[in-house]
Amino acid sequence: MSITRLSRTAQVVYEALVDRTATSADDLRRTLGLSEHQVRRALALLAARGLITGDGRRYLVNPPDVALNVLLLETETELSRARLHALRLAERHRRSADGQPPLDLVEVVHGSAQITQRAEQIMRTARHEVCFIDKPPYAKLQNALSPVEADLLTQGVRFRGLYDRDALELHNLLTDLEAGIALGEQARVLADAPTKLILIDDRLAMIPLRSAPPALESAVIVHPSALLQALEALFHALWHSAIPLVLPDRTVIREDELSDTDLRLLALLTAGMTDRSIARQLGLSYRTFQRRLHELMARMGAHTRFQAGLQAAARGWVPLQRTHPLTGPPT
Repeated sequence: MSITRLSRTAQVVYEALVDRTATSADDLRRTLGLSEHQVRRALALLAARGLITGDGRRYLVNPPDVALNVLLLETETELSRARLHALRLAERHRRSADGQPPLDLVEVVHGSAQITQRAEQIMRTARHEVCFIDKPPYAKLQNALSPVEADLLTQGVRFRGLYDRDALELHNLLTDLEAGIALGEQARVLADAPTKLILIDDRLAMIPLRSAPPALESAVIVHPSALLQALEALFHALWHSAIPLVLPDRTVIREDELSDTDLRLLALLTAGMTDRSIARQLGLSYRTFQRRLHELMARMGAHTRFQAGLQAAARGWVPLQRTHPLTGPPT
């Protein structure tokens, strides 16, 4: 366990005391393999924090449920003050930005490593929602869900992702797309997305510097401005018209009805992916894919791919996502 605001040595000494009755500094030194100076310094720090009591010869832990709660309450108070101060600074910065020249409202980032680093930094600042348009090329293509997205999703930050159809072919279905959707990401598919884009709450955006670059070498970070509002409107308009990409709902299907592969096939089919792209994502040969697709279509009484998609949705095999309003973040 990490005890906030204590050194690693102090934490080790504290946890050793938790497991003992009254103990001397020499006993702790021998047990933990620390120097006398390290032990004495740790004991002094623990005593100053009210976690232990002692007379210089023997030391005893105060009830942790009381002492640690006091420590945590102090830390929470400091964090609240820090957040309030950050909000005040942000408001001061926003007011000053209103009088800044237009060039000060955008930040140009060069180099794939710098773009990746800045993208992760601005995503970490999200408090409510991250919206993005995923389209090649990439500064860094990952085969698994981004650790930043996974962390934010578990913290309750909403994610809405629009995937260009070409982007779906480059992502790993299981370890990336389905992993994000399982944690709560809402994903949709566009036949041809106009640009890459990241939107952080209503405060920041990141887009490529060039409209159709062969490689992602430069990007622009947009601060609150009319340009940021235009990018938000673009995302919401595209979101409204995109096709949902959702995990099949296993809870409404008996285990003997459809395999996981068939469920994924239907989900990608209704998202509008091509046959060869679906076959690649599922790790099937094109011939095997065609056979499974025709068997599913016959089973549903569908004569076209479109009918198959409608039948899959009607039977609950490909559940539909709840849509958000056309403009503005979800409430």
